[in-house]
Amino acid sequence: MTDTAIILDEIDGRKAAAFVIAGQLDDFFLTSPDSFGLVPGTICRGVIDQFVKGQGGVFIKLPDGFKGFLRNAKGLRLGEKILIQVTSYPDEGKAIPVTDRIIFKGRGVIITPHAKGINVSRQIKSDEEKLRILDIINETVPEDLNSGMIIRSMAINLDDHTLLEEIKVLIHLSEKVLSDKGTEIELLVQGDNAHALALREWPVFKKSQVFMRGFEENGILDQLVELMDPRVVMGLGSIFIEPTRALVAVDVNTGGDFSPASGLKANLHLARVLPRQLRLRGLGGQITLDLAPMAKKDRKQFELAITKSFKTDPVESTLVGWTPLGHFEIQRKRERVPLRLSLKL
Repeated sequence: MTDTAIILDEIDGRKAAAFVIAGQLDDFFLTSPDSFGLVPGTICRGVIDQFVKGQGGVFIKLPDGFKGFLRNAKGLRLGEKILIQVTSYPDEGKAIPVTDRIIFKGRGVIITPHAKGINVSRQIKSDEEKLRILDIINETVPEDLNSGMIIRSMAINLDDHTLLEEIKVLIHLSEKVLSDKGTEIELLVQGDNAHALALREWPVFKKSQVFMRGFEENGILDQLVELMDPRVVMGLGSIFIEPTRALVAVDVNTGGDFSPASGLKANLHLARVLPRQLRLRGLGGQITLDLAPMAKKDRKQFELAITKSFKTDPVESTLVGWTPLGHFEIQRKRERVPLRLSLKL
């Protein structure tokens, strides 16, 4: 197997995907059970059901008896039909978060009906690549297209034909959905399963880096079992990552290291490994870090380290900062079902 690989397999009859770097699991997708509701990216026709006083939001009836919550209810009427898209998984017992600002996401481009114009990812540095991509867009996009487009950084890894075809497919899908005239509650576009999501989001550049089957042979199942344990070993110390109903608590211990610098060392190690641990465990929402003791003058060094680590993490996260009690808080989008709830090994 190559140093970087995507392995597409199944667990309990559900599609699963592993992104592996040098034998170590770096990311993992598992198609959620039906009981967890509509997956992020799903587009539905819903019905305005109930306004929430004081919050400016509204509950929406969705297919299969699910209920969505839209934050901005301005201009909407009770019983009105509305096109929405699922943005993330809900907190336990709550409605599914949705938006009326629908997007159509591919590997190389995103079609944005509510934001016109063409925007190119800042990660595309080469002027030659920008011109190549823009030439393809000019060839493909109709002059009367009533949508915008975001060029993703991974567009540079797609050849002209592949990028051209993706743009055509996404434009056709967007026009079909946005011209919808239906009146009943209905699922219009199913969100991607684990295999489709992996091939869209992970940076693998050759077909030879994608493998069908192989979780057991490559130790993926063993690594998943380790992730079910809240304890993460790090030298003499340890990290405990424990989800509760209200938040995810992360506790850092220095173990048998009692040197003056042990607290800072343990906290810097946490800063390096935390994005991967949260990503693989499928954890989001409010993350509270109970760090090892360190001098206040060392906080800046920790902030720089954790900012650098989360900068390359694909899941949207906001580093909120320090609490009066000295904890560090992070707010993270709930893009995935927690591993402990969706996986039984």
